[in-house]
Amino acid sequence: MTTFVFPGQGSQYIGMAKDFNDNFKIAKLAFEEIEDYTNINIRNIIFNNEDNKLDLTQYTQICIFASSYVIFSTYIVENDLKIENVDVMLGHSLGEYTALACCKKLNLKESSSILKKRGELMNTAITPNETGMAALIGKDCDYIQNLINKNKLNLQIANDNSPMQIVISGNISEINNSKDFFLDNNIKKFVLLNVSAAFHSKYMDQAQSQLSSEIENLNFIDNDIKIISNYDANIYKDSSTIKKNLQFQMSNKVNWTNSIRKLEEIGEVNIIEIGPNKVLSGLIKRISKNFEIVSINEVSDINKI
Repeated sequence: MTTFVFPGQGSQYIGMAKDFNDNFKIAKLAFEEIEDYTNINIRNIIFNNEDNKLDLTQYTQICIFASSYVIFSTYIVENDLKIENVDVMLGHSLGEYTALACCKKLNLKESSSILKKRGELMNTAITPNETGMAALIGKDCDYIQNLINKNKLNLQIANDNSPMQIVISGNISEINNSKDFFLDNNIKKFVLLNVSAAFHSKYMDQAQSQLSSEIENLNFIDNDIKIISNYDANIYKDSSTIKKNLQFQMSNKVNWTNSIRKLEEIGEVNIIEIGPNKVLSGLIKRISKNFEIVSINEVSDINKI
């Protein structure tokens, strides 16, 4: 069986999925549909970076979602693949919403609308640049968490991306002040991330509460495709549990390492990464060498299988 994975914020680039829009009617129509649902000129932002909006969380998320959905829709049609034959899907942070749309547990209208709302809420959750995030390279989640606990640091793990890459969230001054501490404690590299707030942390609690109410009103559809949840890295088919986990996602850690290990545990071998860039492929290879991974990012990739 084949697993599809979808990227999150940070994978965006100017011109993503433009070649799909220019060469496939289905891609153009999908872009148009998402633009109609959101009342955002998504292609102008992606293709021209109108007013530098592509890197603003308010727009970044819906743009990545649209690009990934367009690429997926084109890929399955061009390769005559049946969605019902897919076993598992998962995504990184906002990519989980893309997975839900692509496996049709959420229709495109609701998926587009909730992602637009999510981006807006995360963009306004806290005064810009009061909080932030940093990537720590060289140690795993347990090692970092132990350092945080032992030294009573007011920081949280936001993303467990791989055994060698952990992202932390916190007050920006505490993030900056922690750099030397981490480098003195066997962290090979400390990278301050270009984000406006501390995502996947307690600073998102209020935004998560607001989004949770919106998620509660979504009409999830039951089908046989399984979703691995960011929230607890477990695998689910029933809509009620998937919805509940999604309601906790925004202010909690993205359990990507354990999500990929869950794939390994259930015997999945083939992974197709759909969406801009190849960020997830790199992370997955650092977690396990037991997968055959293909990335579909450009039209030239479309016949990879």
